[in-house]
Amino acid sequence: MRHARPERLRPRIVDRLGIALSVWRQVDGVLIGGWIRNSELFDEAERALNLIKQHSPLDHARVVRELDRIWVNLSFHGLAEYVHSLKACVLDERFLADPVTTTEQIASTIVHEATHARIERYGIAYEEDQRARIEAICFRRELAFIARLPDQDKLREEIEKTLSWYANSDEFSDYRLEAQYESGGVEALAHIGMPKWLIRAVIFGREFAVRVKKLARRTE
Repeated sequence: MRHARPERLRPRIVDRLGIALSVWRQVDGVLIGGWIRNSELFDEAERALNLIKQHSPLDHARVVRELDRIWVNLSFHGLAEYVHSLKACVLDERFLADPVTTTEQIASTIVHEATHARIERYGIAYEEDQRARIEAICFRRELAFIARLPDQDKLREEIEKTLSWYANSDEFSDYRLEAQYESGGVEALAHIGMPKWLIRAVIFGREFAVRVKKLARRTE
């Protein structure tokens, strides 16, 4: 799971447009929605939210407090991400549509992203030197939630393995995250049928914008 850093409070234009063009339903004060073509996946997200409510009122209260939206969309960061400017948990549509994905996995992922939101609300930004520690907190929150669910030993073991692996890797360096974001973007854009030449143009444009931003920061 990858997470957008809170570099801005105002949503990007592309995100504002995406929100405006999405369809929404409200569940327990949280908006669940996305593109109309994904409407059958909204039920998956709603079932996951109800599962959290049923088994962990504490986690449900935190989700409702920390998230304005659960947005079914494409994520360049992996299965899901928390987008600070939208107070949104973005669930990748491919993750929800995969027949092997369980309601428990989706619920656990929402708990994870809501924990990111809570940490950022406390003023702890997702900076390079803090990322491994932040991810450990979020995965442990997942484990605490899963402990309340029946017959979830396999999911618990998977998260424990992920937590152990992340603790001993450079997965969260700026370089690694940028490379993973780029490869994730290529896969996501190919998923929606974008031509390869246009994908290359999009990636080049983003790389150019990032370089310009870095140069501007150095000259400040």
